[in-house]
Amino acid sequence: MSPILAGVLQLLALIAALALAYRPLGDYMARVYSSEKHYKPEKWIYKAIGANPAAEMRWPAYLRAVLAFSAVSVLFLYGLQRAQGILPGSLGFSAIDPDQAFNTAASFVANTNWQSYYGEQAMGHVVQTGGLAVQNFVSAAVGMAVAVALVRGFARSRTGELGNFWADMVRGVVRILLPISVIGAIVLVACGAIQNFSGIHEVGQFMGGSQQWNGGAVASQEVIKELGTNGGGYFNANSAHPFENPTPFSNLFEIFLILVIPFALTRTFGRMVGNLRQGYAILATMATIWIGFTALMMWTEFAHHGPAFDIAGGAMEGKETRYGIGASAIFSVATTLTSTGAVNSFHSSYTGLGGGIQLLGMQLGEIAPGGVGSGLYGMLIMAIIAVFIAGLMVGRTPEYLGKKIGTQQIKFAACYILITPALVLGFTAAAMALDTPANSMTNTGAHGFSEILYAYTSGANNNGSAFAGLNADTQWFNSTIGIAMLLGRFLPMVFVLALAGSLAEQKPVPETAGTLRTDKPLYTGLLVGTILIVTGLTYFPALALGPLAEGLAS
Repeated sequence: MSPILAGVLQLLALIAALALAYRPLGDYMARVYSSEKHYKPEKWIYKAIGANPAAEMRWPAYLRAVLAFSAVSVLFLYGLQRAQGILPGSLGFSAIDPDQAFNTAASFVANTNWQSYYGEQAMGHVVQTGGLAVQNFVSAAVGMAVAVALVRGFARSRTGELGNFWADMVRGVVRILLPISVIGAIVLVACGAIQNFSGIHEVGQFMGGSQQWNGGAVASQEVIKELGTNGGGYFNANSAHPFENPTPFSNLFEIFLILVIPFALTRTFGRMVGNLRQGYAILATMATIWIGFTALMMWTEFAHHGPAFDIAGGAMEGKETRYGIGASAIFSVATTLTSTGAVNSFHSSYTGLGGGIQLLGMQLGEIAPGGVGSGLYGMLIMAIIAVFIAGLMVGRTPEYLGKKIGTQQIKFAACYILITPALVLGFTAAAMALDTPANSMTNTGAHGFSEILYAYTSGANNNGSAFAGLNADTQWFNSTIGIAMLLGRFLPMVFVLALAGSLAEQKPVPETAGTLRTDKPLYTGLLVGTILIVTGLTYFPALALGPLAEGLAS
């Protein structure tokens, strides 16, 4: 079987698996977030944290709860890392340096999972399982809660109440993420992923010296890192490491985990607003971009440029032979079009245009299908922008799902889409202008610029993957990327929840003959075009200096 055919067949199998899970999972999540029943374990959690799950919240209260919970999480994770040297199960590792502890705490709480350290050489069992793995669950649940709050803004009328954050967050963990993770961990263990609390072992001779590996609860952390679109690896090699991702089947299963909730949330959205066709329109937009990017990535990496590429069947540098080019390309697009920093190949070794596809995927806002929760609310923001543009073209007040998109709503949406580009381009410009950050670049020219651009794009968009070649474990990068991650995560949530509150207060507008049908293919095409044009206008100059220049020169 040719490598190209193998890659295509894996893509088709992935699409079939996602299609089978779409309806039951989407409907189940809609029931979870619409239920008024509280399970016993959930009641215990509410009692422990002193929360009243039945109390409805307006958007300022919902936002305060999100920010308060996240702030406490940052402080807890920071403290846990700083105390690692005196904790049991530390494997002899010392406390994490202050700047790196801040970066890691910000990263995992912001659902970014950017790592400027070697996991197997820095973190013990307590920090890995009691700190990082816990944040993989709750940070994902926070994103889902904010998305559901926005959906309620569309579904409700003449009220500013958006639900209860504590109930939404706890249900996301207990009823959705935890059950799937238990099943997924069993599958990964069956595939060969490790799950233990062993210490450090010498595993033989390597280049004249002994090689050491430590064990860990890898399978359980691997499944939630993918399912929650987190991405932080137990080992530095991340999902290219055989302890995390041992076989081609486990590789495809992990891609499925990355994509299944973000895609299924479009069904949840349609069910909760009472119009499944609206959910299908959002799904079609996400799927069109995802399949298009995957096809482009496979084409760029399979394209032959000389004898070495012919012999290898494509650009095999930096890719695991047990996955090949096709599976590596699919994984790469899945992670950069979602907020998942997991990698099963070396992104810096992709062709110039391949690196550009990875960058553009993140710069779209990671909305196709995007992160768990963040993908849906990011896409709904773009849907509002598209409706506004259509309204300008025909001279009508724009409407979406029976809600008028007025001055207030479009200001919230505009602020949302401007925050991340400002962070990415501002920090990139500062890093390139100063001497100290530039000294961390392994490469010069267009590829070196791409390393810096990728780092801040990944951080501010809460992705977490790295272009490599960049020494990011410095005070400058640990601090600035940490700030970019926090601002890139929580500032957009301010405008999402404010938008949700303004929509929930409105009275529904009856549909007329002049209302733009947002459940038709014409609107889907308009939405895809809006996403690509808005992103292209924002990032094209920076992309032209980096991956495009490199790709055209090769």
